[in-house]
Order: sequence, then structure tokens, then C-alpha cells
Amino acid sequence: MTQTLEAATLTRDAVSDDTCFARFTNVQKSYDGVELVVKDFNLDIRKGEFVTLLGPSGSGKTTCLMMMAGFETPTHGEILLKGNPISGLPPHKRGIGMVFQNYALFPHMTVAENLAFPLEVRHLSKEEVKQKVQRALAMVRLEDFGDRRPAQLSGGQQQRVALARALVFEPELVLMDEPLGALDKNLREEMQYEIKRIHASLGVTMIYVTHDQTEALTMSDRIAVFNDGVVQQLAAPDALYEEPENAFVAYFIGENNRLQGEVVERVGDVCSVRLDSGDVVRAKPVAVGGVGSRTTLSLRPERVSIIRDGSALPDNCFTAKVQEVIYLGDHLRTRLSVCGNDEFIIKTPNAEGHGVLRPGQEIEIGWSSADCRALDA
Repeated sequence: MTQTLEAATLTRDAVSDDTCFARFTNVQKSYDGVELVVKDFNLDIRKGEFVTLLGPSGSGKTTCLMMMAGFETPTHGEILLKGNPISGLPPHKRGIGMVFQNYALFPHMTVAENLAFPLEVRHLSKEEVKQKVQRALAMVRLEDFGDRRPAQLSGGQQQRVALARALVFEPELVLMDEPLGALDKNLREEMQYEIKRIHASLGVTMIYVTHDQTEALTMSDRIAVFNDGVVQQLAAPDALYEEPENAFVAYFIGENNRLQGEVVERVGDVCSVRLDSGDVVRAKPVAVGGVGSRTTLSLRPERVSIIRDGSALPDNCFTAKVQEVIYLGDHLRTRLSVCGNDEFIIKTPNAEGHGVLRPGQEIEIGWSSADCRALDA
């Protein structure tokens, strides 16, 4: 909890009041007056930034989005938009675009009528409505679909219409709640790049909620990783992946080998950890105590190398036994037994010269202590 609040404070210091567009300050939410589903949420968002709230189901991320939208009220704390508190404003007066997972399109209206609706309730002229609808359709590449009804569209096309409707009245902030969850893998990936393209072209501020780590890494400027109502880490995608601050973030973002052990030595930027198997691993201390404290080592599969004759030796070298090899096109995913762990994964590129590994084969593997992070137990 302390690490989380410190990270939030550091981020807030880096976002000046001049560039801060939306702000959550010590926000809490309880539905029953006892249990907090959101605990002291602090987040500053820059104008034009794409921020993703990422976490498992029930972690509090959607509740934070609903409080910004006005569909939920904070139990404690304050939410500001462009420097002004908005907790007393009803949703329709916040000027926020919203995209839901189920599209929420009016089935009895055509695509053009769906897009025109938020403009008509704002009392724009017919000519202005027509121009803005055409512009929004062009933005999502559906210029020829204005006369169709939602039922005549594919899932991806319906989601494009929902996105266009959220943008048609030119809001400064767009909120998205698991908008791609109902799409198949290929459509989901296509829409990720579509949303990223639209965000880059419009410069609108976006807050996006998902439980899909790949989606978050692909689209975001920064990601807030939630668990149990608390932000575990707030950082850019590469920092989250390469430098997780605790074991939950390391486990939740990308594939990760975890080894349990006890710190037996700590000197500067390197600590030695005796694993439960008896093997000793050198690692980078990130969130551990002194000698005798328990720790979880985090090691990405792609950071492990197969040691071949003549290769330079890293500071961690072990003999491993191949259990399973899975062909995944551009790389091989190999499961090993090493250091008492039968589920140790390495990833090697499918390239000439890498050779073929077979179950039962013994190989030498190694990794740098700088790539192995010693985190909380």
C-alpha cells in the first residue's frame, strides 16, 4: 500500500496543474459502508493522454471509471475535471463520451441516427448534425454504412459505430469500459490499432478499462495496475513489463517465471537468494528485506538463454531438463525442470542456428542477475 501511494504521489508531482486534465484525489468507494472496493485512489491524467486501468475482475477499475462518468458517487475523496470538482454533476452535464462492451446502440435507429442522437439532444442545427455525423463515420471508416441498422452490422462494425457516437460531439474525455471484450481475437486486435489511430489523430483524452494485459500494453501511454481496490503500480507499458515493483504486477503483466527463496546475501545492486530447492540465484533486489527475508524471484522467459559451446557465461547458470516444446511460429515455448521448478518456461526465436530441443534432453541455461528481480514473497 505504501509503495502504491508513493508511486501515485511521484506521478502527481510530474503532472503540473497546467497539464493535468483529470484528477482523482484520495478517492474511496464502498457500496455497503463497510468494505472498500476502491481504496485511496490517486491519479493525475494529462490532456490528450491514453491511460488504462488494468486488473482482474473485482479489482475496482470499472468502479473508478463509473465514478468519473457520474454513474457512481465517491464515498470519500474528490474527482476534478479541468480543475473543477464534478461529483455533484449528473452524467449528461459532464461532456464525457462513453463506450461500453455491449455497444449500447439503439436497434430501431440507423447508424446515422445513432450518431445524430447525442448532437440533437444538444440542439445543434440539422446541417451541423449532418456534417458531424459524416465526419464521425469517416473517422471510423464507415462512410457507406449510415443507412444500416445495428443488426445489419458485424460486431467490429457495431463497435466502430459505438466509438464514433462517443466522439461525434467532440468531447475532451472519452471513457471506455471493456469495449472489445465481445469481439474475437482478430477483430479485437484490429480495433486496438483503430482506437490507437483515432486517439493519435484527435488528441482526445482517453481512460480505458480492461483485464487484457496485451490490450493495455498495445494502446496505453500509462497503465494503472489494480488489485483489491489498490493501484499496485502506475507506469508506462515498457516500465511495467521490464521493471515490475511487486510480485502481483510481475505475475499479471506478461509471462513470468517465479522462484521462491530466502535472501542469504545482499551487496549493492545484487542479492543472493537460496531457493527452496537449495540452488543459489543472484538477482536484483527490488522489494525485499535484508538477509533472512523471504522473496519471490521474477524472470521473464525471453531473458533466459541456452548456453552453447563458446558462449559467454552469465552470472546464473544451471542444468535443465526439457519437458515440453511447443511450436508457436515465430518462437518456441519450452517448459523445463530446473531449480526445483517443473514449470520453468523459456522462449527462443524460431531461427536458423538455434537447433531443436526435444523432451528428455538436458541443456545448460543461464540469465543475468540484472534480469532477475527479487520481489515480495
